[in-house]
Amino acid sequence: MASSTITQMAPAAAERAARTRPRGSGGQLIGAGAAIAALAIVSMFVGVSDVSLPALLAGDQTAWDIFWISRVPRTISVVLAGMALSVAGLIMQLMARNKFVEPSTVGTVESASLGILVVTIAVPGAALLTKMSVAAVFAALGTGLFLLVLRRIPLRNTLLVPLVGIMLGGVIASVTTFFAYRFDLLQTLNSWMIGDFSGVLRGRYELLWIVAVLTVVGYLCADRFTMAGMGQEFSTNLGMDYNKVMMTGLVIVSLISAVVVVSIGSIPFLGLIVPNLVSLAFGDNVRRSVPWVAVFGAGFVLACDIIGRTIRFPYEIPVGVVVSAIGSVLFLCLLLRKRERRG
Repeated sequence: MASSTITQMAPAAAERAARTRPRGSGGQLIGAGAAIAALAIVSMFVGVSDVSLPALLAGDQTAWDIFWISRVPRTISVVLAGMALSVAGLIMQLMARNKFVEPSTVGTVESASLGILVVTIAVPGAALLTKMSVAAVFAALGTGLFLLVLRRIPLRNTLLVPLVGIMLGGVIASVTTFFAYRFDLLQTLNSWMIGDFSGVLRGRYELLWIVAVLTVVGYLCADRFTMAGMGQEFSTNLGMDYNKVMMTGLVIVSLISAVVVVSIGSIPFLGLIVPNLVSLAFGDNVRRSVPWVAVFGAGFVLACDIIGRTIRFPYEIPVGVVVSAIGSVLFLCLLLRKRERRG
């Protein structure tokens, strides 16, 4: 009986995948990658310190030091964080079976911040890797709690799902703020909650290479996340271990969120906006969408970081503020578009 069910479902799944195949070709992806590379080059020469191409060509040692110690690490960290958070948002949407969730709207980021606060209070001199590990555990617990709540509450309206996540994140953030106030750590907490690349230097960003590996793992597991996103019954009928795939996705999302929060801070709405824009442009085939999500995410954060450094030059606006401003507007547009389509 199970084999006949699989035989009947497999062609239907293949037909759906064919209908939702992205229109982006390999050549277009290469072109987008070239555009990101151009943005990265621009990013390396934007800043208060005089680091220009003529100065580098002239052998200015100060310019070269700033270039290698600050500009290159910053640009690399922007690209890595943008790619990883966007892919994490896509995985979260598949796990929750809802396109309006991402780590910053389901309590994952808030839980990671609570974990960092706990380890800071308990072990003030803890190493960065220790903070990341504790933050990842708390992020996994927060994300798991959100998924558990979704299972217990029958939500027929998809727009209510992100509202539940935002409320859960608000509760966790309130608890974190209370203890940060009691232990005089509000200023430290604010540095974690606002994404900012201005403090990135050589020797302080290398943890972000972990999220690059996790992004590759997310790409390799894309097909499994696609099947899991169709529901537990459907994926089980196809012979897949649903709980194992969900746990894998939970670990990937939690680790990415923890590493980025510890290294950079929170960058809200990124994992929500980018996957939705890619879906609108290229379709819902996750395997082929992941590279586009990564490229769009890197480009979006690069553009926002450049805007933050130039809009009030020589002062700098944190990238988290710029992404929040642009992302909130795009989020509202997506919600209104969803409502119009339902109407």
